[in-house]
Amino acid sequence: MNHRAESLLVDVILYGVMALILLFFYIPIFTLIAFSFQQGRYLTLPFEGVSLKWYGELFHNTNALNALWNSTIIALIATVVATAIGTLAAIAAVRYMFRGKTLFQALAGAPLAFPQLLLGIVLLLWFSVLGKWFGFNTGLVTAIIGHIVYISPFAMVIVAVQVWNFDPTLEDAARDCGAGNWDVYRYVTIPLLWPGIFSAAIFAFLLSWGNFYITYSLAGSMRTIPTFIFSGIAVGSSPLYPAIATVVFIPGILLVTLAATMRNRRAQRQG
Repeated sequence: MNHRAESLLVDVILYGVMALILLFFYIPIFTLIAFSFQQGRYLTLPFEGVSLKWYGELFHNTNALNALWNSTIIALIATVVATAIGTLAAIAAVRYMFRGKTLFQALAGAPLAFPQLLLGIVLLLWFSVLGKWFGFNTGLVTAIIGHIVYISPFAMVIVAVQVWNFDPTLEDAARDCGAGNWDVYRYVTIPLLWPGIFSAAIFAFLLSWGNFYITYSLAGSMRTIPTFIFSGIAVGSSPLYPAIATVVFIPGILLVTLAATMRNRRAQRQG
C-alpha cells in the first residue's frame, strides 16, 4: 500500500510539474491569440467584444504584407543556403581527416557562442565598411547573409549527428557494385542523411523566420514581420499585431508537426 501511495505521489508530482511547465510556456501564446480576436482598437481587458476584423485588416495592410513577403524570402533563401553549407561542413568535420580540422570545427561553430545582438552589430560594422568601399546599403541581401552566418552552424550541428551515425560501408558496397562517386552521394549518402538534413532545414527556417536582432541590424529600412511588429508596438498597441503574430505562428506549428510525423513514420518503418 505504501509503495502504491509513493508511486501515486511521484506521478502526481511529475504530471503536475509538467502541467505547470506547459502552462508557463503556452499561457503567453494563448493570451496573444486571444487578443487577436479583440474587437476594440487597443489591447485592454476586459474585451469590448470578439471579432475577426483584425485578420481582415491584416490582409489589407500593405506594410504588413510586404513584411510577410520579406520574411518569407529571407527565410527560404537563408534556409536553402545555410542547410547546404551546414551539410557540407558536417560531412567534412565528421568524416574526413585533414590539417586544421580542430580549428575548422571551432571556427565553424563559433557563431553559436555569439549572442544574436552582438553578432548583428559586428556584421553591421563590417557591412558599413564594405558599403562605403563598394557603394551599397544594408537591405535584403545583407539580411540574408547575416541569417546564413547565424543559422549555418546550427544546421551543421544537426546534420553532424546524422553523419556521425552514418555507416560508410554502405558507400563502399555501392562502389563495389560499380557506382561512381556522384552516384554514391546521390543514391546512398544523401538519402541516408536526409532525415538530418530535413530537420536542419526546418530548424534553420524557424530560426530565420522569427529572427529579430540580426534582421533589425542588417535589414536597413526594409521591414520583416518581427521588425514590423516591434515598430508597431513601439508606437502603440493594437490587436493587429497579435493577429500578425498568430498568423506567423502557424508555419512553425505546421513544420514541427510535419517533422514529428515524418520521424514517427520512419521509426515505424525501422521497427
